[in-house]
Formats: sequence, C-alpha cells, structure tokens
Amino acid sequence: MKQAGKNIYVVIPAFNEEASIPKVVGDIPAGLVREVVVVSNGSTDQTEFNARNAGATVLREDRKGYGQACLKGLAYLAEKNAEERPDIVVFLDGDYSDYPEEMPLVLKPILEEGYDLVIGSRELGDREKGAMQPQQIFGNWLATTLIRLLYKLSFSDLGPFRAVRYDKLLEIDMQDTNFGWTVEMQVKAAKLKMKCTEVPVNYRRRIGVSKVTGTIKGTIMAGYKILWTIFKLL
Repeated sequence: MKQAGKNIYVVIPAFNEEASIPKVVGDIPAGLVREVVVVSNGSTDQTEFNARNAGATVLREDRKGYGQACLKGLAYLAEKNAEERPDIVVFLDGDYSDYPEEMPLVLKPILEEGYDLVIGSRELGDREKGAMQPQQIFGNWLATTLIRLLYKLSFSDLGPFRAVRYDKLLEIDMQDTNFGWTVEMQVKAAKLKMKCTEVPVNYRRRIGVSKVTGTIKGTIMAGYKILWTIFKLL
C-alpha cells in the first residue's frame, strides 16, 4: 500500500523495450507509488505507446545514455509542486530483469529504518542462470571492492534496482550521462557519509538483448566508465 504522507516516484529508463515495459509497469504493486515515469531514450519501437497504455507517464530523451534518461526523469520530478514533491525515488530497468513486485522490500529500509539509499543486490538474491554475463559479475566484484577499499563503504552490487530519499538525491547531485550512473550514486553517497544498505533482490534473464553487455564494445565502454568514475571522484 502507499505509505501515508510519502510521495514515491519510479523512474524507468528504457530504450526499445516494447515487449518488456508493460510487464515492468504492470508488476509494480498497485497503490504503492504516486507515479511511474518511463523515459524513452530515443526508442524507435512501441516502447512509448506500450508504457503509456500500461499507465506510466512517458517522457522522451533523444540524447543517448542511461544516465541521460535518468536525468530527464529527475528534471521532470523537480518541476513538481510542494504537494507532489517526491520523498523517495525508485529506479529500475525496463527490460524485466528486475522483479518490480519486490519494490516494498527495497523501500522498507528507508520507510522504516531511516536509511538514505537502498541498493537491490542481485549478488545477495537469487539470480537466474545466465541472467548476468561473466563480465558483469566480475565487473561488479571489482567495482564494489574498489569502493570498499577507497571509500570505506561495503556494497555487493551496482544493481539498477534502488531507492533513494529525494533530498539525499539532490545532495548527491547526479551528473553522469551514461554507464557511470549507478556507481556515481553509490560513491557520492559514501563520500557524503549517507546511511546506505542493501537488500537481496531476485534477477532473471532480460527480455531481448542487452544494449550494453550484449556487445563487446558496450561491455568495454561500461567497464571503463565505471572504473574511471570510481577514481575520478576520489
């Protein structure tokens, strides 16, 4: 159920996810959030039509990049009036690899325990075989190990499914426009001494082919950007 006095918004970046996006939007528990915002990152298929039909607010961002789409969603939320102002923002992917019905688990540490940032950890949850490529698993381990050593905050994953208090999100001041989005949020939260935690989430094979790990170039670019972000913010 929607928490009294809490405006919870969901931001879902999506690029050509026509088959999966209605499932993602449809599986978010009814009454839990005030608005679901799907940001179409230059989609050329029926992603926008299907998301709108599923009940989401649809924005379009033609500048390519995962972070670029997320920033578009945050710019939209910044225009809300005082009554609609976000208290919590949830991010998840549009490919149906996350389980949207687990959103209450991701929100619980913020709503009940005073946490600022909650990461849905695929490492701690049950992961369907083949849902993550070997390079993703290794990249997650390397990145989270570096964050622990350099910033003294322990994470097990850079997973996209996460919730963050809106006032803390503004303090983080997100800037990355592509592959460094998730790690930027976690590193800056560590530097700002925010109260962070993880909860186990399940993870399955995505619908369709990944635009990042589905190609050699995407994998290399993502890995480079994540490592560069970790050291740049030091």
